[in-house]
Amino acid sequence: MSLVTALRSGVCGIALSTLMAGAALCDPFTGLAKGFDGQMIAEGLNRAPITAGSIAEVRGKGFLPGQSVTLRQNGVALNEGAPVTADDKGEFRTEVNIPEGAEPGLYPVVAEIADPAYAMTVDLKVSPVLPDSGTLEITSQKLAPGLYQVAAGKDVLYVTSAVGRPPVTQSKLMKLDPQTLEILAEATPQDAPDGPDGRDGGVFAVYGVGVDAQGQVWVTNTRQNTVAVYAGEDLSLVKQFEAGSVPHPRDALAHDGKVYVTATFEPTIHVFDAATLEELAPIELSSGKRGADFATASMHIDADSGTLYVVSLETDEVAVVDLASGEETSVYALPLSKRTIGVGYDAKTNRIFTAGVNTDNVLIVDAATGETLHDVPVGAGPLNIAFDVANDLAWVAVRGSDSLVAVSPEGEVVAKAQIGSFPNHLIAAADGGVYVVNKSKGQEDATGDHISHVTLKP
Repeated sequence: MSLVTALRSGVCGIALSTLMAGAALCDPFTGLAKGFDGQMIAEGLNRAPITAGSIAEVRGKGFLPGQSVTLRQNGVALNEGAPVTADDKGEFRTEVNIPEGAEPGLYPVVAEIADPAYAMTVDLKVSPVLPDSGTLEITSQKLAPGLYQVAAGKDVLYVTSAVGRPPVTQSKLMKLDPQTLEILAEATPQDAPDGPDGRDGGVFAVYGVGVDAQGQVWVTNTRQNTVAVYAGEDLSLVKQFEAGSVPHPRDALAHDGKVYVTATFEPTIHVFDAATLEELAPIELSSGKRGADFATASMHIDADSGTLYVVSLETDEVAVVDLASGEETSVYALPLSKRTIGVGYDAKTNRIFTAGVNTDNVLIVDAATGETLHDVPVGAGPLNIAFDVANDLAWVAVRGSDSLVAVSPEGEVVAKAQIGSFPNHLIAAADGGVYVVNKSKGQEDATGDHISHVTLKP
């Protein structure tokens, strides 16, 4: 039974007279809303994914006190046909039962708003649930709160952490032993300047991380729109670039004497000289969609070919860049993916792997033609991908499902396991498997804020 059919079966018992009475309360083309500023969100209870058989919570804010809201899916009124009313703060909350047989996907829910009249939609995403499979060996170590990314240097790992929203005052850059996962050194970023309005600037919190050939550690200071460089040996600060150098930077990857930094939502990859620490000419990206701008998210560099792969979060595309020339060579559309954020690459099969946050899937794309070869459901909110050449597997950090999924180039789910709350980022280990870092759901969360080394048992 589909979601729509099941929802319809729950409301068909409402008397026609009741519906007619409700309809008579408002006349068409009256009570026009001007400057309406309402917003809605749909998510599972306690921030859990919405899955078949679960309860979804729809919340609204920015409504006018007393406005009534009727939610419909495929024309069927939800909540037994009863509208909800915005409280004196202009907010509302209601629950929707998701049928057991609901297929995973994005379902548009229409909000019909009265007094004054308006209408809007919210996407209610029903996520797939994968059973545990495969046999994984997991070794974990708890680190600082707010783990964000992990990168590998020569016989060491580097991990970034940052807690909360601006002003962020708690952040660390950590150096780890890759075998024991013990902390060898750590650094706290320096204070950031106050904002133009006098607000506390917090610290130059560290988020993205990469290591160049000289062993220098490059980090992105996302909140200050810039980057910094630390010495790999003792984590002393080498250079802090001025705030505003890179808009909302995400990833930092090094190749052939240069460091590449994605500016999230911008059609630009910023380029730095790893030796002189000076910024070079950027790489400009274009969208294949008319009138749209490429909006960079995650990227991957294939060192052997000198090719960079980067995805667009807003236009759902993947671009291919020749780093020798600095030119974009291809842009492929990803019509089966929404809010594409993660990317990986397998040189052996010449296949690109992309993660769609809003479609809960990994697409496997032919890098030569842009053809989508496989569409693989992996769970709620896949975020980042790392390709493990030792095992020929794409490992996926599935943030919403608290899980780690391994996918073959042929689109087969080889393994899936719970890995702790909100897995955020991962890299392939040189000898096989991955290192993955995850966040927490609060101070009492025993599974959060860990780095884990995960390998696949035969």
